[in-house]
Order: sequence, then structure tokens, then C-alpha cells
Amino acid sequence: MAMASIARRKATLLSGKTSDVFRYSLSLTSFSRTFSSGSDENDVVVIGGGPGGYVAAIKAAQLGFKTTCIEKRGTLGGTCLNVGCIPSKALLHSSHMYHEAKHSFANHGVKFPSVEVDLPAMMAQKDKSVAGLTKGIEGLFKKNKVNYVKGYGKFISPSEISVDTIEGGNTVVKGKHVIIATGSDVKSLPGVTIDEKRIVSSTGALSLPEIPKKLIVIGAGYIGLEMGSVWARLGSEVTVVEYASEIVPSMDGEIRKQFKRTLEKQKMKFNLTTKVVSIDTSSSGVKLTLEPAAGGDQSVLEADYVLISAGRSPFTSGLGLDKIGVETDKMGRIPVNERFATNVPGVYAIGDVVPGPMLAHKAEEDGVACVEYLAGKEGHVDYDLVPGVVYTHPEVASIGKTEEQVKELGVKYRVGKFPLMANSRAKAIDDAEGLVKIIAETESDKILGVHIMAPNAGELIHEAVLAMQYGASSEDIARTCHAHPTMSEALKEAAMATYDKPIHM
Repeated sequence: MAMASIARRKATLLSGKTSDVFRYSLSLTSFSRTFSSGSDENDVVVIGGGPGGYVAAIKAAQLGFKTTCIEKRGTLGGTCLNVGCIPSKALLHSSHMYHEAKHSFANHGVKFPSVEVDLPAMMAQKDKSVAGLTKGIEGLFKKNKVNYVKGYGKFISPSEISVDTIEGGNTVVKGKHVIIATGSDVKSLPGVTIDEKRIVSSTGALSLPEIPKKLIVIGAGYIGLEMGSVWARLGSEVTVVEYASEIVPSMDGEIRKQFKRTLEKQKMKFNLTTKVVSIDTSSSGVKLTLEPAAGGDQSVLEADYVLISAGRSPFTSGLGLDKIGVETDKMGRIPVNERFATNVPGVYAIGDVVPGPMLAHKAEEDGVACVEYLAGKEGHVDYDLVPGVVYTHPEVASIGKTEEQVKELGVKYRVGKFPLMANSRAKAIDDAEGLVKIIAETESDKILGVHIMAPNAGELIHEAVLAMQYGASSEDIARTCHAHPTMSEALKEAAMATYDKPIHM
């Protein structure tokens, strides 16, 4: 089966043909820049300079459109770059280095008299990373001739945006096509006000003025676990409160159980199936009143800070959508068709404001595809193949279906697994917590899902993403040569375990 697949691909390469899925991209190099208008009106106006918005703006300019991007924050990159993905990864890395120096370096013969945290220096490094990247996007705007307007944009017609600039003035930006890419905002709990002092969102958790003795995290999703990990490594006693019965409910069940055990070994505590009744603050801390989700006796939990990590809401209010008739659903999201068009001609929406996962990389794909459609091309986003990563240590990454989802679909399947404790690279660096799990259809051997818990799982997962994008089988991966010794060999061995037997287990 796999050998036939390999033969077909060799024939395809030799014939000069390529996959239909990506065929459209080859035509982009020959696309002439004929869309720019000589008037003050833009071809494309993008409201929002986050991952979806700035990528859409750059791609539009590259395709020949006269383009303007409006961003209210005054710095590009949106939540992700300014107060999300990037600063959190900076702190995750710095806190991991500290934790390793304190607990693991001696095992490798590296010893210090003492290891201390310089929190201001750690925060300065985080801020330096963010500043460099935001300036980098401004440079890309200049390189690609994207006009950048700093201010809050609001529709006054489907083709006109009134912008209150951050300098205090007002200007009107006109465009033939307007793309809404305003992202999302933190969601609180009913009756709870996030003051970013004692009750903080992920934004506040990135800039705490001290290492808390005790930190409560409400919400056991990606963001809550990542930020909880940062402060747990730095010495905080972290308790995660979650209404559901499991952490990260979207995760494959087997991986999730092992992941939770690993976090517990890192001294994170979990109160699952627990409801927050109230939160009271004082100058010195917070007091939470809790009760079982099903009802019962109440309990009290106290801490220095509480992080609200209860999800995000699309940022669609205050944009004048009602004025021009753009429809939103009960969650505030904007329904769009397969070409990202709203119900109002000339108005489009991408990223967190439309249904789907609220992920920066998904928003980027939306942005590219949207402007390709505007250019008469065939954009493409496969929403079944958007990888998800929890950037703790070890990381957890996934693509495709979980075993629970495959069972629910009634598909006959096989599972192959390989533990990192049997991987030579993981053992050599003394970092062997985790496994790779592959789910494949029984008859065709087509890969349906891949789930990885490992150091740098967020990097390893992309071999699986590419394989699944091209409809590969587990045998295809198993028969692909992987360098030795590497963590990626665990994926190869899991693939071997799926269709046959692994070598090293």
C-alpha cells in the first residue's frame, strides 16, 4: 500500500505535477500587480493588525492591491505578539531554564553555589523580544508598501472606516474590500471584574510584579496551564480550578491523563468539576468561594492572585457592524462563506471573529486565503488540519482526530504508540517524559490523528501535519528515513507500531 503510494509520488515528481491542494500556489508567481488604484481609495482595508490582519495586509500588497491596515493598539502583532503567544513563550522558556538550572543541571555535572530568579530581568527579556518583533512587522509593512493607520476603526458605510487615531485626530479610510480582523478579547466569569491587579487575565499574568506564594488559575485550557506552569516553575504554589471533569477537554483522552500526571509531578494542583461561586479581593490577596459543579458544600481557597483563563470572546462590538448590517451570531462571531465574505457585499472577516479555533496560525491562513480569493485565486485552509500545541514542558501537540472522535464516527482504526523512554535522544538528554500516538484507518492505513507529548512536540507535530495534508499512511512515515538520534524517531516508531511492529519496543 505504502510502496504504491511512494511510487505514485515519484511518478508525480518526475512528471512535474503537484498536489491539487497546493496547485493554486504555483500560479501566484506569475500574477501581475494590476489591482492598485491611483485614487485615495484602497483596494483592501484591513481592520486589525494581529496575526490574521497583518498577514492579510502584507499578502494583499504582495498581490498588487493598494492596502491599508488599521490597528487600535499602536503596535502591530495583536494579542498574540503583544500580550499572548510571544511573551508567554518567552516566560515559559526563561522559567524552564531556571527550573532546569535549579533541579536538573547537577545531573549533567553542571553545579552552581545557588540559583536565583531576577524577575525584573526576566520581564525585560520578554519585553525586548516583543518590541523587536513588533518593529519587525512595521518593517515588513514598509517593505511591502502597506499603509499603516494607528487608531480605532469603525464602519460608517461598507466601504468607509472612520478612525479615531491614537494621536487624537480622526480620518476616514476608504476601501473597495474591507477585511475585519479584530481578533478576540479575554472572557471573564459572571459577576467578576478583571482588574489586572489581584484578579488578572493572561495579560496581567505576564507582568506580575512579584512571584506569588500562591496562585489560583481558573480554567484548565491551553493558556491557563501554560501560565500556571510559568509561575509553578518559579516557585508559586499553583492550584487550577476547572468546572469540567478533565483538563484540556479537546485533547486525546490517553494523552490528557498522562499530561495531567506529569503536571501534578511538577506540583500543580487540580480542583476539577468545581464551580467558582465568588471572588473577593483585598490589598493582600484574593479569596475564592468554591462548590462542586453538581452542587454541595462550599469551600474557600485563598491566594495572592487569581488568573481568569475562561476562554476568549470575538472582538466585534463597537465596530459599527450593526450600522452597515453585518450579521453576528449569539456568541458575537461573524458568519462567513467559504470565501470569508459576510452577508454585506465587500466586507469580509477572518481569524478569531469567525467560527473556528481561536489560534494565531489559523488566523494567518485565513488572511492569506481571503486575499487570494479577492485576487481571483483559489485560497485554501484545511480546518481539519490545524495543529494545536500546549507549550508546557513537556509540550503536547496534536493534529487530526482524537481516539474518542474516531470511535464516535464508527470508523475502524488502529493505534500505534511509542514512549519517549525508548527513544535514544530523549534518554541521552535525560528528558524522556511522554509518548507519540498515531491513529490510522484500518483498511487504508490513512493517518487520522497524531498526538505527541514530548519536549518540542510543537516542532515534531509538523511532520504529521504535512503527511496528513497529502493523505499519507502510517507506513509512509514508517518507511521514511529519520536521522539518528532524534526525537522524531519516536514518530517513525509509532508509525511502525501502527501498521506493523516497532523495532525498539
